[in-house]
Amino acid sequence: MRTPALLAMAAAVLAAVTGCSSTVRVEPPTPMGAAAAACRKLDAALPHRLDGLDRVASEPASPYVAVWGAGEIALRCGVERPAAMAATAEVSDINGIAWFADPRKPTLFTAINREAYVEVTISREHSSGTVLVDLSGPIKATIPD
Repeated sequence: MRTPALLAMAAAVLAAVTGCSSTVRVEPPTPMGAAAAACRKLDAALPHRLDGLDRVASEPASPYVAVWGAGEIALRCGVERPAAMAATAEVSDINGIAWFADPRKPTLFTAINREAYVEVTISREHSSGTVLVDLSGPIKATIPD
């Protein structure tokens, strides 16, 4: 009779351990020079909580990636210029940061008027306006234009 109880307890422990895993896989960019230095400064200035989500670890660990929640919000600093951005593309200015919204990927935004491009993916469950406002301050403070 003790076997079912032990199995139940082992299953509960396994569920708890797997449920606590909050590492999210995000491919880090590879910025160079001044862009890389600016991205490292940004990493230290980013909020620990964003739109109600806690910042979690990313895999592989990188100073160029930040993730909140179970990947609902992901930031990559030092990415390439957005391929979909034409010279005449419209951008939104949010607190001095120009954000390009990729028309092919409606949850992808890129800060473009800085020494390093900063890409942010925001799930539809979160307010892109709130997230971009909250990220614009740290970007403006750490990445020169």
